[in-house]
Amino acid sequence: MATYNLTTPLTEEDTRKLKAGDVVNLSGVIYTARDAAHKRLVDLIEAGKELPFDLEGSVIYFVGPTPPKPGDPIGSAGPTTSYRMDSYSPTMLKNGSKGMIGKGKRNQAVKDACVEYGGIYFGATGGAGALLGKKIKSAEVIAYPELGPEAVRRIEVEDFPVTVINDTYGNDLYQMGREQYEVKD
Repeated sequence: MATYNLTTPLTEEDTRKLKAGDVVNLSGVIYTARDAAHKRLVDLIEAGKELPFDLEGSVIYFVGPTPPKPGDPIGSAGPTTSYRMDSYSPTMLKNGSKGMIGKGKRNQAVKDACVEYGGIYFGATGGAGALLGKKIKSAEVIAYPELGPEAVRRIEVEDFPVTVINDTYGNDLYQMGREQYEVKD
């Protein structure tokens, strides 16, 4: 397992070198979106309409941040449970997104899409939202402000710590971890 410093947008060269278990410090622009926003984004894709941001090489963070304290760009920004985006993530990857950040397991369709389209599912540490928020240098709502915390935001991060959970080779860190400790017959 290795540690990488990567800057967005991600390329397929970036994602293909990563393996489940690798630690990545992400810098650059990432976007926030949860299930309600994902539904709207996928509806736009299916209708052939323009999205509020360029999906090519994008990383999408599944988060609904809290309001910022005065002088801060964002409040607590911990990951939300990712399975709620499972029905949308393959479409996002097919259309150019290269990374997703959340917590928890993903379904087989998402894992298969990571392999097919060169995408990565990164895990962020749940319960560390206040610390993760400190890695966010700027935040701006760019779409769906009526969704409140679930609006799409363009955020700039610096050394945002994530771990590769599902890589482009079909590996799953959660399964690998279990296999290390399961009793073999």
